Amino acid sequence: MLTIGQLASYAGVTVRAVRHYHQVGLLPEPERDHSGYRRYGAMAVVELTKIRTLADAGVPLSKVAELLEADDATFAEAVTEIDRSLREEIKRLQANRAQIAQLAAGDSLVVPPEVVAYLDRLRKLGVSERMIDGERDGWILVAARWPDRIAEWMPDKFAQLEDPLVVRLYRVLGKVLDAGGDDVMLAEAADLMVEIIERASARGELDTPDEAFDDQPFVELLDGLVAESAPQGKRLLELIAERGWTGWTRPERTA
Repeated sequence: MLTIGQLASYAGVTVRAVRHYHQVGLLPEPERDHSGYRRYGAMAVVELTKIRTLADAGVPLSKVAELLEADDATFAEAVTEIDRSLREEIKRLQANRAQIAQLAAGDSLVVPPEVVAYLDRLRKLGVSERMIDGERDGWILVAARWPDRIAEWMPDKFAQLEDPLVVRLYRVLGKVLDAGGDDVMLAEAADLMVEIIERASARGELDTPDEAFDDQPFVELLDGLVAESAPQGKRLLELIAERGWTGWTRPERTA
């Protein structure tokens, strides 16, 4: 007769596993001997080995008891179903691995390729990483709300980077974030932003905004990101309002 430790060793499992199989009803728990110890015979080794083999093959413990008692046809049918479930799980895990692998690629995990290219362009223009992080967060929101519009909008975004004023704004905003809220740089950023807005207004670009920006809750969400992402964001919106404009995503003249 075997102790629980010997049983576990013979079957290639841990003592903890044996006790768990007792608890869930897979392995009968023998009576204790006169010394107070449980003793196991040869059949316990056989049964535990079967349990371990099925568990190692990926059979859920909830199905093990059923398979141990099944006839050949039922066993084959159950194994086929378990195999199907395992193949589906493998596909899911492979998809997860592909996503994890994208972590090494940085931006591409959370934003579309067009946005990745845009962020890379900002880096080449000398925009700080902290500013790029904020830009990425904004595009995460946009891509979540309007995934089919990204490719349509990106050419205009790239074209804007040909404007030295826009590039200057990005660089100054990056310095504002890195410096922790310098008032002089904040004022410069507000002046640049207002100048860009007023140029766009003069060209009539604000008169016919994209229908996406009629989604007021989403516009407020994007403006909220500016205010929430850094303490300077809220102050910047206030400075822009002092200069006659309200809003960041969909600028409008103040009354």
